[in-house]
Amino acid sequence: MVKFLLWCILFVLCWPLALAALVLYPIVWLILLPFRLVGIAVGGVLELVSAIIFLPGRLLRAI
Repeated sequence: MVKFLLWCILFVLCWPLALAALVLYPIVWLILLPFRLVGIAVGGVLELVSAIIFLPGRLLRAI
């Protein structure tokens, strides 16, 4: 809702820039999508490595 209101304000102040943002937003989103997927994968791998490293400590604490 806030993004829409900001876009409406931009449309009132400078409509060509608002229309350009409206057209370019999906293109930029598609370009940045692979970087988000890589970030999710790297985060998952780091969580897995962290779990493997802390596993002996958790096992000792459970005993």
